[in-house]
Amino acid sequence: MGRVGRRIGALVIDWAIAVALTCVLFGYTLLNYDGFVVLAIFVLLQALQLAVFGWSAGHRLVGLRLITITGGRVGLWRPVVRSLLLGLAVPALVWDSDQRGFHDKIAGTVLIRR
Repeated sequence: MGRVGRRIGALVIDWAIAVALTCVLFGYTLLNYDGFVVLAIFVLLQALQLAVFGWSAGHRLVGLRLITITGGRVGLWRPVVRSLLLGLAVPALVWDSDQRGFHDKIAGTVLIRR
């Protein structure tokens, strides 16, 4: 299982990428950008990367990957649901005893170490 430290590290990396991409695409600066645009890009990047690769850039850098609870590929709908819920933040802040976030429980996914 991917533990909390790795998960938070991946989240920080992915958020930084979303901020940088927002600044490049929309002409914002690092000190002046629209948080909702960053959130939208973050959710979109998460859904696309997880559906295609099974990991985001942050996950890859900290050694995590996403699988279904049964161990298979995640497909398309699971990353979309998981990413939308992650964008709401609250489901990601609620964990069970296995340290799986509520967004992972609903999507039927789990982050594991590669």
